[in-house]
Amino acid sequence: MSQKISSPSHSNSSSSSKHDSRQDSWEIVEGLRGGLSNVQEPEKQAGYMLKKRKWPMKGWHKRFFYLDKGILKYAKCAADVEKGKLHGCIDVGLSVMAIKKKAKCIDLDAEENIYHLKIKSQELFDEWVSKLRHHRLYRQNEIAMFPHEKTLFHPHYPLTSSPTIPDSQSIRKQSSLHSPVSFTSQAKVTAWLQSSDDMDRCTKELSVCEAQLLELNHLLRSMEVLHRTCSAPAINALQVTYSSDGSRPLVHQVSNESRASITESLSEFFDAQEVLLSASSSENEPSEDDSYISDISDNVSMENFSNEVENERLNTGGYNGGSQEQRRSCLPSPSPNTSNISLWNILKNNIGKDLSKVAMPVQLNEPLNTLQRLCEELEYSELLDKAAHTQDPFERMVYIATFAVSGYASSYYRAGGKPFNPVLGETYECDRPDKGFGFVAEQVSHHPPISACHAESKNFIFWQDVRWRNKFWGKSMEIVPVGTTHVVLPGFGDHYEWNKVTSCIHNILSGQRWIEHYGEISIKNSNSEKCQCKVTFIKAKYWNSSMNEVEGAVTDHKGKIVHKLSGKWHEGMYCGSPPSAKCIWRTNPMPPDYEQYYSFTKFAMELNELDPLTKPLLPPTDTRLRFDQRLLEEGNVESAEEQKQRIEQLQRERRRVLEENHMTHQPRFFQKSKDDTWVSNNTYWELRKDPGFSNLDCPVLW
Repeated sequence: MSQKISSPSHSNSSSSSKHDSRQDSWEIVEGLRGGLSNVQEPEKQAGYMLKKRKWPMKGWHKRFFYLDKGILKYAKCAADVEKGKLHGCIDVGLSVMAIKKKAKCIDLDAEENIYHLKIKSQELFDEWVSKLRHHRLYRQNEIAMFPHEKTLFHPHYPLTSSPTIPDSQSIRKQSSLHSPVSFTSQAKVTAWLQSSDDMDRCTKELSVCEAQLLELNHLLRSMEVLHRTCSAPAINALQVTYSSDGSRPLVHQVSNESRASITESLSEFFDAQEVLLSASSSENEPSEDDSYISDISDNVSMENFSNEVENERLNTGGYNGGSQEQRRSCLPSPSPNTSNISLWNILKNNIGKDLSKVAMPVQLNEPLNTLQRLCEELEYSELLDKAAHTQDPFERMVYIATFAVSGYASSYYRAGGKPFNPVLGETYECDRPDKGFGFVAEQVSHHPPISACHAESKNFIFWQDVRWRNKFWGKSMEIVPVGTTHVVLPGFGDHYEWNKVTSCIHNILSGQRWIEHYGEISIKNSNSEKCQCKVTFIKAKYWNSSMNEVEGAVTDHKGKIVHKLSGKWHEGMYCGSPPSAKCIWRTNPMPPDYEQYYSFTKFAMELNELDPLTKPLLPPTDTRLRFDQRLLEEGNVESAEEQKQRIEQLQRERRRVLEENHMTHQPRFFQKSKDDTWVSNNTYWELRKDPGFSNLDCPVLW
């Protein structure tokens, strides 16, 4: 009898546990299914919700939201919405909507932005979710009726626009007058005019407006063509234009009209205040000192490195001595065809999750490891060499800032590639006599994933530990790095520190993938307050063909601007104002047929190279000895997939053994510092010399 009584209790407990688990995970809100349906016009919804501040700002702020016929508008208060002083508009019909019931969170992925919303009251949360579902279906049904208009406008926008709303949004709204959808709206306007005493005046104004809208509609379509061809280029269609000497690509020069100050960017883009302003400035407008236009003319002077510095770098023989080697310029096999892989089937159940924990087919990887990607940031290490030989502290900061930007250059062609995830204890060594540095990296933690690296040369010391938070939001994926990059110049006693910016990969599921970086890098010298630097990666604007722009300034201890920086992270950086702006750095030309080889730069192609002389000197944990990555590089996809699964299973077994014995993994070459970051214990290169890694007890990783 007692069993019969306890059994339902156990069943209820199990059911409750499953229910809580479902509430604690993200749920994708389904949209319109099948063809057209009769969706009743939804009631308007208004009220306050919490909106998450965008990186680098933290926390949440209260905003007033107004939902009308599938369009969600928001501002600081209800009065601002009525006046048209909006912070942004979201077309919920064109957005991917996800909810987390337990946390009372709502996420809207609108491609250009990801909006994170939260409601404290369960009752209000349920009400908002219900209304958003209804409005979303109504709007999607509307789009299904007139699909050719879905990206241009919403027929229920007012004809007038606020100066705080970007011009392209106004164009989209106004262009609706020349579409089939607007016939209903025009009928209502006609009825209103017939009962109005000011009919003649309104008729004349509408005639003028109609002529202007025809011109604006034509302009919008031209801008959309520019956006598709410039902002999201087809990677395999890109061509590199070379200068007359054949050794350097010509940097695309931006006209004065296409560039905008940071202040103008803030006023033109939805949520720009939240993306670009520092935490201390919150919602306030930027100061006049932060607002400047850094134009670049076609007449720029290229500053070459001195022969003395270049010769010293090339003749040092590397960090461990030795001679310059001839390195490969092509991979053993082209990248495999991935057109038969459905990303949607893989990712549809992982909306809002950390993709580092999601198993992916090996074909979606590139034959490089995350540890090697960290080394790839040193491709332009000559900028650090130059900084180490520059006496002026403000000019040194210019080279440090340019180096921080250069680390993003190789990602321009690689939006579709995913590096292999390192297993716990995996290491990577890169000894570059030609560049004068030695690099070591190790995976020091698996949950959360933490990669630490350290590089040294005669001129600089470079180190960082990086943790990533990857989030897939339906149309795009955000990669938010957490950690600090350090560079020390021993000759001057400088210790530079800076953060990384957010990266976002667009068109994950369809269309041409492209990547952008946005946010602010703040660089400081912890051993001197003489100068600081802030570099802003400007977020792309839908209506502007200008992409990947970077602006910055080196300031003194009083905040006065000493040097202005500008350029594009995938092309080059300039210092100064026209016509005397100096080119500090420009990217190296891409190798021939790079599209067929994972769009790797020449430096990236060299990272996984394993020559017979180096192999015996490496620890068995080195990435270049990893079977799955090597097999993928050689084009053996089937065997690479088998080895990948075997290596991942080995890692799970090692972790289980550690947990059963109440043990924790101890990194071999890195240790925790007082500030809870991972730094080198300076043993790698000494062990490599004597007694060598063959005598050490290393874990079997593969």
